[in-house]
Amino acid sequence: MKRKILFLGESYRADAITWMNGLKEFGNFDIITWELQTPSNSKLNRFKRILEYGFAPFAIRKIVHQQKPDMVIAERTTSYGFLAALSGSKTIAVAQQGRTDLWPEGSVLYPFKKFIQKYAFKKAHLIHAWGPVMTISMKEIGVDMNKVLVLPKGINLSLFAPSTSFSTKIEAIVTRSLQPEYRHDSILKSFAILHQKGIDFSLTIVGDGTRLNFLKELAKDLKIENKVIFTGRIPNTDLPALLQQANIYISMPITEGVSASLFEAMACNCYPIVSNIPGNQSWITHRKNGQLIEIDNIEILAEELIWSFENAESRNNAILENRKFVEANANYKTNMKLIADKYHTLLDSRNL
Repeated sequence: MKRKILFLGESYRADAITWMNGLKEFGNFDIITWELQTPSNSKLNRFKRILEYGFAPFAIRKIVHQQKPDMVIAERTTSYGFLAALSGSKTIAVAQQGRTDLWPEGSVLYPFKKFIQKYAFKKAHLIHAWGPVMTISMKEIGVDMNKVLVLPKGINLSLFAPSTSFSTKIEAIVTRSLQPEYRHDSILKSFAILHQKGIDFSLTIVGDGTRLNFLKELAKDLKIENKVIFTGRIPNTDLPALLQQANIYISMPITEGVSASLFEAMACNCYPIVSNIPGNQSWITHRKNGQLIEIDNIEILAEELIWSFENAESRNNAILENRKFVEANANYKTNMKLIADKYHTLLDSRNL
């Protein structure tokens, strides 16, 4: 008989789709989903979403009672993870998505988030840390580390295959959501410095977000709009080809858990230039297999872009090592099989 999982989280997100598809493919699980329906795109909607969240435990308990899933899994310990803890399910797995999930740190809800995260950790039978950087905050608050599985979901290495691009100019790509915390404006300003120096390049900015129009205007103001391509939102299936056409991947978030985008770029032979924060330091060593750049330091980013392109041998060695690394550590087929097997083992032990 097939086992059934109730997934709590935003089912449209690429990360969530990877997780669910892996469990279906390698664990033969049936997946049902539940998520909040109200977007948080205005003050009124945020208020409505909080109200919806308040009634969510009753809706989820009803699904658990009617559908009788074998386990409940949830992303983000401070939102859906807490709802999983209240679900009444016998077996619960929660995933920390960010470095701590307690974000933003100055929020008035911070103490409340801290409380509900602690409760989610306590009630969970399995806790996912998609990378080692996530375990630091867990240890600090006394999480039972015997419950923690440190393993990224991985990426599909047959789709994200090595590039055969031999471009003679910088062909850079950014694949992060167009939100303020990803600092696309700093990236554009760095490329404006390259433009002023007469260095040829193309920059592809993939995705959508609240900053799209602002960034398009900024590219015009910086007089680089002819060299910058904004793709808007694209199907995830179109992403490998875009990465394979690029030779440099840039990501400048101010906080990071484990970035599937970085693994995808490394798999496609894009040389990574990323912000110097713990989530990136787990995978990148400066000038060994990529570059680590201080956030918002546009002059240094411009200098390191030039350095990386001029030092072709170092860059080529890095991309070969990076491909080997993702094959060994971030292979979706290997990692999702391990995760699915872990779920079956956990369910067997819970049903004794």
